[in-house]
Amino acid sequence: MRTQINQLLEKIQSLEADLEEELAERRRSYGYKLEQGRLFISREARERQAALKLGLRRYLVDSGVLTILTAPFIYAVAIPVFLLDVVASLYQAVCFRVYGVKQVKRRDYVVFDRHRLPYLNAIQKVNCFYCSYANGVIAYVHEIASRTEQYWCPIKHAERLAGTHRRYDGFLEYGDVGEYPDSLEEQRRRLRSEGDIPPDPQGPAE
Repeated sequence: MRTQINQLLEKIQSLEADLEEELAERRRSYGYKLEQGRLFISREARERQAALKLGLRRYLVDSGVLTILTAPFIYAVAIPVFLLDVVASLYQAVCFRVYGVKQVKRRDYVVFDRHRLPYLNAIQKVNCFYCSYANGVIAYVHEIASRTEQYWCPIKHAERLAGTHRRYDGFLEYGDVGEYPDSLEEQRRRLRSEGDIPPDPQGPAE
């Protein structure tokens, strides 16, 4: 059973790689590409996108009064998100060193590049910056939490969950006491030995 599950996981990883290649091809069709972490946008794409840019006045009018009034509620969430960012970073810096677990690279999850899109005005760029930060931090913390779960309690739930992390399918089956606690040590060994894992393409959106 475990071998069959591993084979299915390998197929999923292969499909994810195919998906990433298809997305890269779509990016090229839009006039931009990523090379060694650097973003390049063609001049033609810049000119085409700049023509679609909305002025600030038009943007505010189109947004409506109610949308503008909700802005303080949206940006108030930045405070707990920032605190979560700080606490989670401190947690893994201390605890993962003790556990011998590789720390999550924050820069793989918290990425700022939308401000380079020519069709965004100043307000839209600020909004995109905030969304990138908030969702990036949540994805970053999600990965920290998943490594913690694999170390301390790598057991599946009896009920089916929505939005499970990438490690969940490899956890011990609910009620399979025969593989515990030896398999717990195996889970920890695998966690300690794994290299860098790129962010899940199906994970939280920016």
